[in-house]
Amino acid sequence: MSSRLAGLSTIASNYKGLLSDIWGVLHDGETVNDCTVDALSNFRKQNGLVILITNAPRPSAKICEQLDMLGVPHSAYDAVVTSGDVTRDVLRNSGKKRVYHLGHERNLTLFEGLDLDLVDEASAEMVCCTSLLDNLTETPDDYDDLLRRLARRQLPFVCANPDRIADQGGQLVYCAGALADRYEAYGGEIFMAGKPEAPIYEASLARFAALNNGAPLAKDDILIVGDALPTDMRGAHYQKIDALFITAGIHALDFGPHDAPDDERVNLRLTHEDVETVGFMTRLAW
Repeated sequence: MSSRLAGLSTIASNYKGLLSDIWGVLHDGETVNDCTVDALSNFRKQNGLVILITNAPRPSAKICEQLDMLGVPHSAYDAVVTSGDVTRDVLRNSGKKRVYHLGHERNLTLFEGLDLDLVDEASAEMVCCTSLLDNLTETPDDYDDLLRRLARRQLPFVCANPDRIADQGGQLVYCAGALADRYEAYGGEIFMAGKPEAPIYEASLARFAALNNGAPLAKDDILIVGDALPTDMRGAHYQKIDALFITAGIHALDFGPHDAPDDERVNLRLTHEDVETVGFMTRLAW
């Protein structure tokens, strides 16, 4: 049974590094959780390193800019690692030049500086999916015909954001991971660049070592914080890293009132998902 924690301070001394999700933990795309900023800042002061890990399909520098715009202070984190960073490495090393970008134009920064040609569907050797074109109005059903055509050609499909859904200012919206699932169902080959798959954690561990004067952090010394069961908690399970579950994220409606989740319902869901946590909190607070 997982128990509700009063604050991160109750377990912080067990860890030297924190891997915290961004969207759903630190902010919802519009509003920053001030208590989470305080928790991350206090951990850095008293315990160790904080890396923000996200399935955002953009380079980490762009996410840092977004955090600046939202008012998240640099005192809250040491570095950011994104699925966009991992995607860039995959594209760079793929041996293919002609890439069809499936996603919103705001994600075009993903391709800056890469020796690639962004081409139309007919000319593509590879697909890179970053998002739906309009996630406020569209669903994966709107992409069925396109995904079937691409899958019939057996084009490699790189998913730059494995999230299936996200909370955008209180509205649940579909993400690129939902399109990747459907592409795979149609017989296509997919590569998931971010959580819960291994490459983004390998990149994060390498970043911890770089920040720690080249000395790696053991997985036993790291805590993962996240709100998404299929990505954050599943990723922690795969990596055998301790996890802290935040209930007031994308699964909040499953547990009752946002600020008063039902402990039994939380535990039933964790059991159903077959993941273990060191505890859960409504929001990350110190």
